[in-house]
Amino acid sequence: MAMAYKMATQGMNIKDECKSWFTEMKWKKVHRFVVYKIDEKTRAVLVDKVGGPGEGYEQLVAALPKDDCRYAVFDFDFVSVDNCQKSKIFFIAWSPAASRIRAKILYATSKQGLRRVLDGVHYEVQATDPSEMGFDVIRERAQ
Repeated sequence: MAMAYKMATQGMNIKDECKSWFTEMKWKKVHRFVVYKIDEKTRAVLVDKVGGPGEGYEQLVAALPKDDCRYAVFDFDFVSVDNCQKSKIFFIAWSPAASRIRAKILYATSKQGLRRVLDGVHYEVQATDPSEMGFDVIRERAQ
């Protein structure tokens, strides 16, 4: 646990690819989601998976491991109450109950560093279980 604390307090190296994939998703709309992971050996946040334009929320949920933490951003397109097409970007901090304590601490303490790089996130969701980040939760927050 001391190692996780030491790594967290020294800060994570956020790779340039993290911001570039996010920017492409945000402005060019060529990706629906980006999943990020922390490489504990290099102390860096890396891109783990990128969802293509045809992929949806179900594929994002399937891309999150059941026993390890991840960060994800999701571009949610919807039609508002006044019949306007809108888009909101969600930041998801995934920390399942089955993940290691060390990973939970590392991801919790490194989250703000990544959030600062990802400019333009509208909402944040923290989930330890798929029901806490269900599609209905995302839709309700966006409205």
